[in-house]
Amino acid sequence: MAIFQIKVKPNARESTLARLPDGTWQAGIRSAPIAGRANEELVALVARHFAQPKSRVTIKSGATGRIKLVHIDDT
Repeated sequence: MAIFQIKVKPNARESTLARLPDGTWQAGIRSAPIAGRANEELVALVARHFAQPKSRVTIKSGATGRIKLVHIDDT
């Protein structure tokens, strides 16, 4: 089990996920924050980055904000 704090920047040129020096993560998401599309893209991006299926990645808090807590269930 892992929990990450991710700051999301929607409408980015490309989808990226990078770790910042303070231990948090920053994600650039191409999708706009409309109808949950940015959250769906974030889940897919995190799953791809950590080589996990999307079904194991969930947004625990911050679904409507820019700072999110993302949980990866690795069991």
